[in-house]
Amino acid sequence: MNPVFDLGTQLSGTINDTLVVSLPHFRPELSLAATIVLLLLCRMLPVARLLDSALVALGGVACGLFFAWSDFRGMPGLDWSGSGAAAISGRLELFGGLLAFDSLTAYIRLLLMGFLVLFILFTKVSGIPDREDGADFYSLVLGSTLGMCLMASANHILMVFMAVEMASVPSYALAGLLKGRKTSSEAALKYAVYGAGAAGIMLYGLSLLAGVLGTCHLPTMAKQLAQLAATGMPGGTGLTLAIGGLMVTAGLAFKLSAVPFHFWCPDVFAGAAAEVGAFLSVASKTAAVALLLRVVYGISVPATGESHGLELAALGETRHFITGVIALMAVLTCTLGNLAAYGQTNMKRLLAYSTIAHAGYLMMGVAAAVALAGHNPAAARAAVSAVCFYLGTYLFMNLAAFAIVALLRNSLRSEEIASYAGLIRTNPGIVVATGIVLVSLIGLPPLAGFVSKFLVFASIMEAVTLSAERPLMLILLVVGGLNTVVSLFYYLRVLKVMAFDPPPAERTAEAFPLVSISGALVTALVVPVVTLGIFWSGLYACARLAGAFAS
Repeated sequence: MNPVFDLGTQLSGTINDTLVVSLPHFRPELSLAATIVLLLLCRMLPVARLLDSALVALGGVACGLFFAWSDFRGMPGLDWSGSGAAAISGRLELFGGLLAFDSLTAYIRLLLMGFLVLFILFTKVSGIPDREDGADFYSLVLGSTLGMCLMASANHILMVFMAVEMASVPSYALAGLLKGRKTSSEAALKYAVYGAGAAGIMLYGLSLLAGVLGTCHLPTMAKQLAQLAATGMPGGTGLTLAIGGLMVTAGLAFKLSAVPFHFWCPDVFAGAAAEVGAFLSVASKTAAVALLLRVVYGISVPATGESHGLELAALGETRHFITGVIALMAVLTCTLGNLAAYGQTNMKRLLAYSTIAHAGYLMMGVAAAVALAGHNPAAARAAVSAVCFYLGTYLFMNLAAFAIVALLRNSLRSEEIASYAGLIRTNPGIVVATGIVLVSLIGLPPLAGFVSKFLVFASIMEAVTLSAERPLMLILLVVGGLNTVVSLFYYLRVLKVMAFDPPPAERTAEAFPLVSISGALVTALVVPVVTLGIFWSGLYACARLAGAFAS
């Protein structure tokens, strides 16, 4: 055998795979990378400084959105009619198996790109960042989003770690954007310290899993784990895998701001600008949930093949363990987030705890999907679809909430809930918009948040009847319902202050009117919250296709 010929064949195959298969499905990420380079040039070159960095970023993101939409439309099985026809997820492995391109990847990338377009418009209206810091700010935002896109498509544990760090490190700098403010610097420092600790724990857990299973490729890890499970986990292997899995969970929980790894979230949201809070709340949460789905399915649900049925049965105990861990964290996260939000006086801290609570609801859907995977694959796909639909509506709800906070900050010079007192008398349109967003976050009809929670709770109910985790799923259903009732009090308290409390005597300025550029932005974000509560079949069709990745 000629080793030179073998090397040449290998290189030729790798180049062909990269150019023909991988790069055409990597266009949204390439668009972000190219835009970051342009933004850095705008910062470096004197002539390029005349360009508006927001418009440069918006152009690059719009290009990425076009590619993301093209990739999503090209996925087989998209059913716009909402008839319930089975979706089919075409799956490709990119760059030698480091990344996976499937319906979940396409859907999450589409959400992230769409969010970035709205986010850049929001920051342009709100005035943060200023023109001097714009290139730096948008470079960090796009760099973090690039890491989040990789989180959604990670197919290899080295890529899992790299993607999490690519998303996290720029976020640390964004938290300290408000230079000269002690709370902003403190927020950035806390975020970085907690992030470094979580990353170290996660990396050690990944190394344990790779060392025991002998591979870093997620689908192959599932096969190896099934073989070990079939032999009864010899030589303490099960304990090592359990410890490694818990360490990886710690890293994922940090990104989700799930209890008990949530401590950074309220302080960072309170110290950072509201615009940064919106980015961390929506984009980071979306990518973290996608990565959680990718990891738990990659390890506990083997890919379809000749031995799929035997491997699926052998991994039953693994799915039981994963379901228990996620369900426990979901209960704690949801409950603590809602209870802690009740006593908050700062609107950003309230929304931070609201973000934590919604992470709990999303984790409930993931737990239901894993519990159903070994018993009813169709119901498991529906549970994943419910989580994906929740992420789509959450984008508009939370971005609208933070936009209202940021724009009221500009006019009232305060982010305290008490400063909103009496706004109904001078700005009834803003109070109505705020009411729509907060009621949707509660999950009341006929708004988008109601449909999201209904679908997640319906998937948990399916798990109660169809899976072997009936007691656990029943607890999730009860806790989710009770927490929805609890959230009613602190969200409506904000509306009570706006509508019934007298305005503060020291108020010297009124909030912005709806008939303005700021009001148009708020209206553009609130309208989908209403329409997706009534006409939700289109978004659900997209979410169903995303859920087909679990096939």
